[in-house]
Amino acid sequence: MRVALVSETFTPAVNGVVTSVLRAADHLALRGHDPVVVAPSGTDYESRCGAVVPVHAVRSVRLPRYRELPLAAPTGEVGELLDQLRPDVVHLASPAVLGSVAARAAQQRGIPTVAVFQTDLAAYAGRYRVPGGSSTTWRWLRALHDRTALTLVPSSATMAQLRRHGFGPLALWARGVDLAQFAPVHRSSALRARVAPGGELLVGTVARLAVEKRLHLLGPLTELPGVRLVVVGDGPQRRALQRALPRAVFTGRVEGPELGALVASFDLLVHPGADETFCQAVQEALAAGVPALVAASGGPLDLVRHGENGWLWAGDDPHVLAAMAAGLRDDPLALRAAATRARASVAHRTWGRLGDELIGHYDRVLGRAAVHPLAA
Repeated sequence: MRVALVSETFTPAVNGVVTSVLRAADHLALRGHDPVVVAPSGTDYESRCGAVVPVHAVRSVRLPRYRELPLAAPTGEVGELLDQLRPDVVHLASPAVLGSVAARAAQQRGIPTVAVFQTDLAAYAGRYRVPGGSSTTWRWLRALHDRTALTLVPSSATMAQLRRHGFGPLALWARGVDLAQFAPVHRSSALRARVAPGGELLVGTVARLAVEKRLHLLGPLTELPGVRLVVVGDGPQRRALQRALPRAVFTGRVEGPELGALVASFDLLVHPGADETFCQAVQEALAAGVPALVAASGGPLDLVRHGENGWLWAGDDPHVLAAMAAGLRDDPLALRAAATRARASVAHRTWGRLGDELIGHYDRVLGRAAVHPLAA
């Protein structure tokens, strides 16, 4: 089948939406299908199996405080592109502006559409004080998703959230993890000695440096003796966070094997964000044999089992979060035990398996398969 992957953001940006689109396109090509990407940026690229994936860039704009992230400013060109591409199914990756236009255009042309709910835009609307707030955003999102044949959600918490807001039909589609890139074997003693020369507990966070990630709550953690915080990533809040967390090490954006080695070298991953629909950074840390300390909210609830492969932090008190990290610093046996269980807890979540699940969902909306067993 030909699949048009319509993404609100794409390369050179680095985020969970981009990663998911790249992996979906790679797997479709591997299985002999014909993926094509429609996005506000990017160029044709060679997939992991050697097939060239065409990328059609639509008109875009850049946010004043986030110049590195182009966003679509679509016009009638989206409908014209669908007429030209003639896809069997349209895949909307975290649909918003571009996704809304593509959903309408696909509906007008009778093309089945699958929407992937990946970003909690309603929560962001509240945090960024968007006019109308969360309630208006939820109504707008529900109208967008009502134009699609199926909405895929990445976690059970997000599934429950969308049900409460009247979305449907829904099916669970999680995210895969690259078990070669993220593995305990990449742990580096040299890297650890460079970042934590005093043998400190190496605590890392990997995220887009933006308000919704709540990284400012890591302030008390950075004051703990014997603990070194490493912040991996970039974004509009970087300068503010560097001022708020002067004792932390900021690496900027890190990718590929270097990221795999850095994550595997952590003793603990910490993620204070409360609006995650999945949280790929947590899954990648677990795959690398690194236990995670996360907010007890959203997608991480499907990944972290308290006291087994990590710990859940309830509430919003940053001093409680720091106290939990201090307790782990002082209990290396508990930390080591969780580390030994981390990789096995996500080893079944390969991109190959998740890619086949995605194709199954396409078949479903095309009327070529029975209802998926995880469908709502």
